[in-house]
Amino acid sequence: MTITEYFNLLFTDYTLRTITLGTAVLGAICGMLGSFAVLRKQSLLGDAVSHAALPGIAIAFLITGTKDSNVLLLGALVSGLIGTFWIRGMITKTHLKTDTALGLILSLFFGFGMLLLTFIQKMPNANQAGLDKYLFGQAATLVESDVKIMIIVTGVCLFILLLFWKEFKILLFDPDYTKTLGFNTRFIDVLITFFIVLAIVLGLQTVGVVLMSALLLAPAAAARQWTNSLGFMVFLAAIFGAFSGVLGTAISATQNNLSTGPVIVLVAAVFVIFSFIFSPGRGLLFREIRFRKNRKDLQLKKTLQFMYGIVESHENISHPHAIRILNNFHGYTKGSLRTLEEKEWITISGQQWALTQKGFDEAKDMYNQQLKND
Repeated sequence: MTITEYFNLLFTDYTLRTITLGTAVLGAICGMLGSFAVLRKQSLLGDAVSHAALPGIAIAFLITGTKDSNVLLLGALVSGLIGTFWIRGMITKTHLKTDTALGLILSLFFGFGMLLLTFIQKMPNANQAGLDKYLFGQAATLVESDVKIMIIVTGVCLFILLLFWKEFKILLFDPDYTKTLGFNTRFIDVLITFFIVLAIVLGLQTVGVVLMSALLLAPAAAARQWTNSLGFMVFLAAIFGAFSGVLGTAISATQNNLSTGPVIVLVAAVFVIFSFIFSPGRGLLFREIRFRKNRKDLQLKKTLQFMYGIVESHENISHPHAIRILNNFHGYTKGSLRTLEEKEWITISGQQWALTQKGFDEAKDMYNQQLKND
């Protein structure tokens, strides 16, 4: 199947439509909530929560004996929330740093989850097969009811974001000021954290425990390179996440033996790399262009100041002796002289050139400004 055939079948084939819509919605909600995780410097939280959800999946199966995705994801949500609040408790009540607490919870819960999965695999129960899909994800198992839950959660999340937008924004950039305004910072913080955990749990079936944090953070990291506005960043991250889901699903469906979850993450990584290189404000390419331009401007200004130092002691800038001194000095490149002429700071006549009144005034202003700064 080619990409063109895939998009032609998208609106008629139930499986393709369901999977594509599910991954698009998942990418959008992860992008929105991932923006808050990135800006709050909680990037590792997604990794810790996704790994902490694994024991909940296993315990939910042991209790119910069924592989109902809603029941398993509910167990994952409970386990993820327990892991999250353990992390918060370790940070606030002990002297452990955030990264240490995250690492401890991640390894502890993931190890316990793997132990439970090993135990389940040895049970004489045919239903246990397939729980390992939550490790790396299996988007093909998505059904219409799963997508509906994703859409509902995304809608509720969007409604809460709009309802508490001012509070979220103030807490994000100035927690102390938020307290002075009388807002319940603990409630707002818990609300953000809960929705982040919820988004992670929703993505476990599609992307898996191991890669879920990448889908949460990559769209937000890419969007951060393009804007300083929180609202536009959240919107852009949702767009990047949705496109990552759609394109990743399309590539996976058109190739044999390609898992959807890893491909979605790789597509999101491409958005990140592209943003790191080509974004106008922070991109490496434009940063290098600005650096070269600033270096060139600095070189021109130093050249102009040197000229000013030569001609300032003469009665006028067209004094023959000043022009002779300038033309006998060979420290300027032809490119520098051409640029200075374009700016009308010098005039060139044949092999002779001289400082103009505009160039003299410009150099004088720079010289006086430098004296002020010193």
